[in-house]
Amino acid sequence: MTSKNIPVQDRLILALDVPTIEQARELVELMGDTVNFYKVGLELFMSGDYFAFTDWLCERGNKVFFDLKFFDVPETVRSAVRQLRNRGAGFVTVHGNDAILRAAVEEKGDLKILAVTALTSLDQTDLEDLGFKCNVEELVLSRARRALEIGCDGVISSGLEARRLRDHLDDKFLIITPGIRPVSNTEDDQKRTVGVEEAFSNGADYIVVGRPIRNAEDPRAKAQEIQAQILRFFSSQA
Repeated sequence: MTSKNIPVQDRLILALDVPTIEQARELVELMGDTVNFYKVGLELFMSGDYFAFTDWLCERGNKVFFDLKFFDVPETVRSAVRQLRNRGAGFVTVHGNDAILRAAVEEKGDLKILAVTALTSLDQTDLEDLGFKCNVEELVLSRARRALEIGCDGVISSGLEARRLRDHLDDKFLIITPGIRPVSNTEDDQKRTVGVEEAFSNGADYIVVGRPIRNAEDPRAKAQEIQAQILRFFSSQA
């Protein structure tokens, strides 16, 4: 497991994957002090007033994760990161080859660059369809190792691969794990999933949770339940 000194409350990142800024604000206000860290992605980016919303989050004292998966020619990614680095966000995702990652790292300032390894909605068959001739673990480890060498701060990785990353890479490297679900997940498009305690036991520093909280009968209570799980886990490891 990770040895980093991260506030337990911040280890849960809530994905604000909702259609409108109004819905996102309502969800944040509903969470109150239960959640401090929010992922803001492409769906909200396309809805308008994205940066006014992220500025509002920062003014509230919340931490912000820009999940925009920059993937373009290196100079375009370089310019995009330069534009973003003074917006108050903690993390931003970048997708692509070494040149793209390097361009992002060169402009990051205080922003932490997270390299995308393999989306948690992809399984081995999907990767083979995309032309990859290796297994998922090998692909994730290869991409993570290169990202670390380039100077990225961490990776987005399924909890299924987190243990191997933690075994092979510098412990200072951040692992952010999405796709947190019950052990058996048949309800949505996430395929390579793990539970809360398994993700942290395998080495994740942060978990990203979206639908299990947003779709709960009582989203705030569900977030509190997950925070309690996280606290119990780290208290038991102390």
